[in-house]
Amino acid sequence: MYAVISTGGKQYKVSQGETIRVEKIPGEIGAPVSLECVLMFSNGKTVMAGQPTLTDVAVTGHIVEQGKAKKVIVFKRKRRKGYRKKRGHRQQYTALKIDTIENMAAQLVE
Repeated sequence: MYAVISTGGKQYKVSQGETIRVEKIPGEIGAPVSLECVLMFSNGKTVMAGQPTLTDVAVTGHIVEQGKAKKVIVFKRKRRKGYRKKRGHRQQYTALKIDTIENMAAQLVE
């Protein structure tokens, strides 16, 4: 069973028990997180795709880590002009552990 979620302008394929790094989400370590923007869901037999999102599928997890990624160096230069600029950037991220992927539509049918 897996789902495709969207957060921070990016899309991630997640399954239960998996840990993913996403753009920074405010919250403390151990705090529960609910990801509402589910684009696709598959349980192995059926595939459901949202138009654009699925409202009856819920992905929940909790925050494992808040951190910064490795530094990226941005160096700009123009030849023969003496123009040089060096900047660094460290992107903040949140590590999420996916606890459950629930399909409420399947529970209503059963």
